[in-house]
Amino acid sequence: MSYERPLLSTLRTLLSRPTPVIHALIGPRQVGKTTIARQIQETIGFPSIYATADSPVPLDSAWIETHWRRAVAEGTTSGKPVLLILDELQKVRGWSETLKMYWENRSTGPDIRVLILGSSALLMQEGLSESLAGRFFLHRCSHWCFAECHEAFGWNLEQWIYFGGYPGAASFVEDETSWKRYITDSLIETVLARDVLQMSKVAKPVLLRHLFALAATLPAQNVSYTKMLGQLQDAGNTTTLAHYLKLLESAFLASGLELFSRGVQRKRGSSPKLILWNNALVNALSTRSFADSLADTVWWGRLVENAVGAHLCNSLTSVEYSVTYWREGDHEVDFVIARGRDIWAIEVKSGRSGKAAGLKRFRDRYPEAKTLLVGAQGIPLEEFFTKSVVRLIEN
Repeated sequence: MSYERPLLSTLRTLLSRPTPVIHALIGPRQVGKTTIARQIQETIGFPSIYATADSPVPLDSAWIETHWRRAVAEGTTSGKPVLLILDELQKVRGWSETLKMYWENRSTGPDIRVLILGSSALLMQEGLSESLAGRFFLHRCSHWCFAECHEAFGWNLEQWIYFGGYPGAASFVEDETSWKRYITDSLIETVLARDVLQMSKVAKPVLLRHLFALAATLPAQNVSYTKMLGQLQDAGNTTTLAHYLKLLESAFLASGLELFSRGVQRKRGSSPKLILWNNALVNALSTRSFADSLADTVWWGRLVENAVGAHLCNSLTSVEYSVTYWREGDHEVDFVIARGRDIWAIEVKSGRSGKAAGLKRFRDRYPEAKTLLVGAQGIPLEEFFTKSVVRLIEN
């Protein structure tokens, strides 16, 4: 496929000239990070070296040293800059300290420009903030949005809402059984069995799998930890579940959005709103077909609402923005975005009744909040999923 994601041109421009920082690209598996790196290699115009640490055998600092020396040798021979691309770097023990050492000593050698890639937000950001603070620039490669899938594959909005945004799965959509197997085996199982377990010590890996499966059956729903404990075997306590939800979020799989509150510390035990970061993760585990999902208005409404939540999570960085929800009695607002003192309340009009009053009640509580209706009489879904979230809320 010759499609180029917008992030490609940004990275290529930055790496084409001398750069004072390491460029780090993080994002989910199978969304095109490696493809972007390979496309940069083909077009950047000077030598490059690519190496991946995506190996079942644990690697250590010697792996980084080996490829750094390759880059130095190439630069010395050619007299040109060298682009060193290190993929899945978070899987190398002590990677940040080792990379820092070589980066700081590069002034006496050839011009080495570094691009590192990773599919674990937790491990990548921990290494970057601890050892490489001030020495990196972070780029986020998110799940494919509707505009990209429409341009690359010709999908309409309904297809994107159902099949999600994994480009590698696009060739399987004509055979839904094969598509579900591909998403389950090549993506979900790989991330749960390898990536998540490498992020942190997981005492109950079976529970982690069951928690993810539960979230996939309840997209865009508020579920109390007490209810989760009742549905999951050997669930332990709410602290364990909250920790596992954070691990799933770090792997770009699922989030448990917290209840919004202004000026009051949020209660960790409040009912999280479960959002899957890509609707493919929901539908691959569902028994419903594309046609069945379209015909079931309640379920389709959940998919639409989850797609909106996923679009917000993928588009807004957690450093600047928080994505939450709000509920008071029977009144609810689907999503609340906050940045500093600015608040935006987003209501998704998916056909369910009794929701309009929630937005009014929220404005009564927080008169400074700006409101946004998505779907029905508000911003058309296709427009919302096509435009930049930041521009929509700030304009």
